[in-house]
Amino acid sequence: MSSSDAIQSVSNFLLDAPPGELQDVISDVKALIGDDASVVAELNPALEKYNKAQLISTLLPGGDRLVIVSDYNDLGGGRFYDVESKSSFAFDHVSQKAFDVQSYILESKNAELITSLLKSLGPHVSEHYPSLPAYGVYPSSEDTTIALVITGNKYSPANYWNGRWRSIYTFDPASNALSGEIKVDVHYYEDGNVRLLTTHAIEEEISSGNAADVVRTIARKEKEYQENLNDAFVQLSEGAFKSLRRQLPITRQKIDWDKIGSYRLGQQVGLFPTHEHS
Repeated sequence: MSSSDAIQSVSNFLLDAPPGELQDVISDVKALIGDDASVVAELNPALEKYNKAQLISTLLPGGDRLVIVSDYNDLGGGRFYDVESKSSFAFDHVSQKAFDVQSYILESKNAELITSLLKSLGPHVSEHYPSLPAYGVYPSSEDTTIALVITGNKYSPANYWNGRWRSIYTFDPASNALSGEIKVDVHYYEDGNVRLLTTHAIEEEISSGNAADVVRTIARKEKEYQENLNDAFVQLSEGAFKSLRRQLPITRQKIDWDKIGSYRLGQQVGLFPTHEHS
C-alpha cells in the first residue's frame, strides 16, 4: 500500500470515530503508523472535516459556554466565530481546543433575526439538552438563509457508551420555510460493539418569520422524532430482537447457573440419552 493510500485509509478510519472517542482513535492510529509529526499533519484535513461535520463543541478560554465548530461559522485559516459571545477563535483540530480569542462583530442583513433566534433557542436547549449542549445561529454564505445548529453530547466511558444528537436547520426568511436534519449517533461497546446511526429529515412551513415560532416548530419536530425513536426501540425489543434470541430456554425456565456445574453434561440436562451398563 502506498503512503497516500495509507493516509486515505487512516483518514476514513478517523472520519468514522464514534462520539467522544476521537482522541482514542488518534492514539490508536499513532500506535499503528508511528507518532511521526509529518504523518500526523497529513491527517489534519480529515480531522477538520470530522470536527465540523460532528459539530464539535469547545470551551473558549475564559468562557463559561460551549461554542460550536462547523462549516456554518468557518472563517477560514483555522478560525471560527460565535455570534452570541461576539468573538472569533482559532481551533486545533487535533486536540479539539480553542485559543487566540478575538473580538468579532457579525455583519448580516439578517443580524436582528439571528440575535432573536439565539435568544429563543437558548431556553429550548437548556430545557431539552441537559448534558454538554451547544448551539449557534449563523447566516449562510450568501446571506439569504439562516443556519441553526444544536448539539447535545453524553459521554459515559465508564459504562462503555457515548452518544451525540445533532440538529441542523436552515430557515429562509423570504419564504418562512424550515428544513434540515436530526442526526443521532450512539456507540455501545461493553462486551461487543453496537452503534446506532439515524438521520431524520425536516421540512416545515412556518406561519410567520417570528423567532419564537421558528424555535417552537423545532421543539415540536424534535419531540416528535424522539417519541418515534422511543417507539422504535420498544418495537425492536418486542419484535426483531426477540426473533434473534429467546429470552428464556424452551423449558420457559431460567437456568440456575450456580447449579449448572454439578450437572453431568448431556445426561442430567437431558441433551443426550442415558446408557445404563449391566
